[in-house]
Amino acid sequence: MLIGDRIARLDMLPGAAPDLKSYLEVAHAAGWPPVEVEADIPLDRVRLLPPIPNPDKVICVATNFREPAREGQPEPEYPLVFTRFANSFTGHEWPLIKPDHSEKYDFEGELAVVIGKRGRKISADAAMEYVAGYCCLNDGSVRDWQKHSSQFTPGKNFYRSGSFGPWLVTADEVPDPGALTLRTRVNGEIKQQIGMDRMIFDIAWLIAYFSTFTELVPGDVIATGTPSGFGSSRTPPEFLSIGDEIEVEIAGIGTLHNIVGGEQPSG
Repeated sequence: MLIGDRIARLDMLPGAAPDLKSYLEVAHAAGWPPVEVEADIPLDRVRLLPPIPNPDKVICVATNFREPAREGQPEPEYPLVFTRFANSFTGHEWPLIKPDHSEKYDFEGELAVVIGKRGRKISADAAMEYVAGYCCLNDGSVRDWQKHSSQFTPGKNFYRSGSFGPWLVTADEVPDPGALTLRTRVNGEIKQQIGMDRMIFDIAWLIAYFSTFTELVPGDVIATGTPSGFGSSRTPPEFLSIGDEIEVEIAGIGTLHNIVGGEQPSG
């Protein structure tokens, strides 16, 4: 747990949960009780993993914002949905890995929702009770592999091509996620900016929809979609190169920062 610029170890609590997913389930059910453990680890002495390095599932949404780029188009009846694997993400300040197989590596800034309570067939009215917290997410995408077919899986799951963090802000600290604003910067220049109140399918709707076909469990991640402005939506397209710096900022959540690196030789 981050307190100011120092970290408290949750595994030092009496009866500590074995991992953050388990802790979220217990703490969420208890209404986020105060943590009585000393914060004695300086933040600048650690490297942060993704807040949930071992999610049971990561469910992602595309085409989810009302914005000028969609003007004149009918709103979709259902979202475009795809999944990512846990090892396709890295954490804050770790290098993103640009695949050798492509020159069309792209960025997508998003708000991530982390589930804190197990549930199926959750109503939209009750859905926000299942949220543990929020993070920034970069849905790094390998566009040519994404376009191999109508299924997105290959282009969304290259090893450590996306990032997630820098930390999880619990839901009790974010009373209105619709009031949040997302900004994505590449090399210091704003490329994406939008308010979360512009979502077509809001967080409650997504939780209700996803929980109809799969059980949501603590630690599950929902990536809520990205606005226009990502590289392949630009004229001409702007894809990422090694050394590029990407920041996904959501005021009240934090700023996720990564630099693009290359693949390491095997063997």
